[in-house]
Amino acid sequence: MSAVPALSPSRRTFVALAGAVATVAALTSCAAHAPKTAAAGGSGSGKKTFVVGYSQSNNAEPYRAQLNAQLQHFVKKYPDLKLLPITDAHQDSATQVSQVQNFVQQKVDVLIVSPNEPAPLTAAVQQACTAHIPVIILDRTVNTDCYTSFIGGDNYKIGKLAGEAAVQALPHGGNVAELQGTLSDQPQIDRDKGFRDAIAGHHITIVYHQEAKWLKANATAIMQRWLDQNQKIDLVYGENDDMALGAVLAARGAGKADGIKFVGIDGLAIPTGGIRAVQLGQMYTTFIYPTGAQQAADTAEAIVHGQTVSKHQTLDTTRITKDNAAAVYNQYDMSAKLG
Repeated sequence: MSAVPALSPSRRTFVALAGAVATVAALTSCAAHAPKTAAAGGSGSGKKTFVVGYSQSNNAEPYRAQLNAQLQHFVKKYPDLKLLPITDAHQDSATQVSQVQNFVQQKVDVLIVSPNEPAPLTAAVQQACTAHIPVIILDRTVNTDCYTSFIGGDNYKIGKLAGEAAVQALPHGGNVAELQGTLSDQPQIDRDKGFRDAIAGHHITIVYHQEAKWLKANATAIMQRWLDQNQKIDLVYGENDDMALGAVLAARGAGKADGIKFVGIDGLAIPTGGIRAVQLGQMYTTFIYPTGAQQAADTAEAIVHGQTVSKHQTLDTTRITKDNAAAVYNQYDMSAKLG
């Protein structure tokens, strides 16, 4: 029988931490699923009011600004829910950890988190679980299952659909430039992998790829540098619409937009969003990535009333083309409701 190798100090530390995390998760998972029975605040009318805190990763992204507005709208449909002012981490994980911990100290009845990055936010989410606060993870994952419900799209599937659209746009192959979100975000990882899996074997080469952190201004600057290098680009894949539209802006400035197809993800039904860009011919196609705001509000209401909610809620997507853009825009347009 071979001897068991001794663990190094760093390895022993890792194992100890992993064991502690597993123990905390096991002890708190049931508690995290249990609805609270006491309200954090009173309405003065004798009815309970349940307080909801929402930690947003970055309000500067149009998708997240729209998500915030929609969540505020849908929470108002439940008079016994009170949504605290949404906090904005400004794409800074340390700031978001502090904001989540503040919600935990306030003992909110439901905590909703859209993590900026999975690893830095994991411990903060576990703290909420330890405090018996139900947690809804919205859109982006964390590295623990110590939460009540995850709501989001299938990013690998959507990335693969985007890749299949690229194959359709480039039937004889071609060069692709890929604008990536924050590299450590799971949606970025999944959208990248799905896209690459779909284009494999179709004579399509990714000649450029770079992190633009989901932001239009970053994408515009990166695309300008790529165009200056005079490498032929047949298609730009933006892992969200804002980055794809930033590339459109740069290509127009260089007088090269007509020779490039642009593919994005998000499909917001707003005047500056991807659906309208496809309808106007600025983008080749995009894919709806639902905000999950309505599902988050519904789930919060169910939790505070002790109802069972799904651990994972995967939202569907729809491909947007010039043929269906107008109809889908009308379907998802919430401007009249949001004001």
